[in-house]
Amino acid sequence: MFKPGLNAPSTMFIVAPGVDTESLLANACESLASAKVMLSDFAAQLEDPYRNTLLGITQIVMLGELAVHRALDNVDP
Repeated sequence: MFKPGLNAPSTMFIVAPGVDTESLLANACESLASAKVMLSDFAAQLEDPYRNTLLGITQIVMLGELAVHRALDNVDP
């Protein structure tokens, strides 16, 4: 259970134990790709400076996606 002030993650939603690393990375990659598309679509509806902020967040998500892709390549070359 999450307690304010502690860095313990919530256990309300957990990943099933025993899921292999490749599956976890593939799912993370798909989630990040979806988030990138949603952020880009939403940014297109905004005006500056909010658009720029959202596009910056989109870039960070994209970098995470690239890192997960690389990790996935390392797991299954």
